[in-house]
Amino acid sequence: MTNPARKDRDRDDEGRANNARPRDELGRPLPPGSKGIERIPEDLDLPPAKSLAWAQDLLDRGLAFNAHEVLEGAWKSCPAQERELWQGLAQLAVGITHLQRGNLKGARSLLERASGRIAGFAGKAPYGIDAAGLVRFADGLIAELRGGSEPDAEWLRPQLVRSPD
Repeated sequence: MTNPARKDRDRDDEGRANNARPRDELGRPLPPGSKGIERIPEDLDLPPAKSLAWAQDLLDRGLAFNAHEVLEGAWKSCPAQERELWQGLAQLAVGITHLQRGNLKGARSLLERASGRIAGFAGKAPYGIDAAGLVRFADGLIAELRGGSEPDAEWLRPQLVRSPD
């Protein structure tokens, strides 16, 4: 049985969902024709340093959903030995997105997965990524959520790359 509401979804030539709808600053779909924020291209393929810099800028501006899109682009185009790390970074941004949207259960789940993936790179992450610091960041958010607190929005801005000493 088909769902009539789903027939109207944008699809590409192969029938896959096409994310053409505008989105708000938290990545939520807006009605067609609405003015949303600028979208991240789906075929993004940037060098790692540019992906990290762009994602950091988006996180600093509170646009974790868009940072996730940039990090997901890096994950899809990175070498196989880096996939867990980039996937963890993307999940960290999605976890923050869930916090921004008030979905505390979803946030905790994504943050736990992100922490687990990133932890495998602590002390050996490429491109200056602060894997150990990001694990502490995610684990701190998880602890707050477990304790019944909702982290302050200003605290949702992790530093992806270690600052130079």
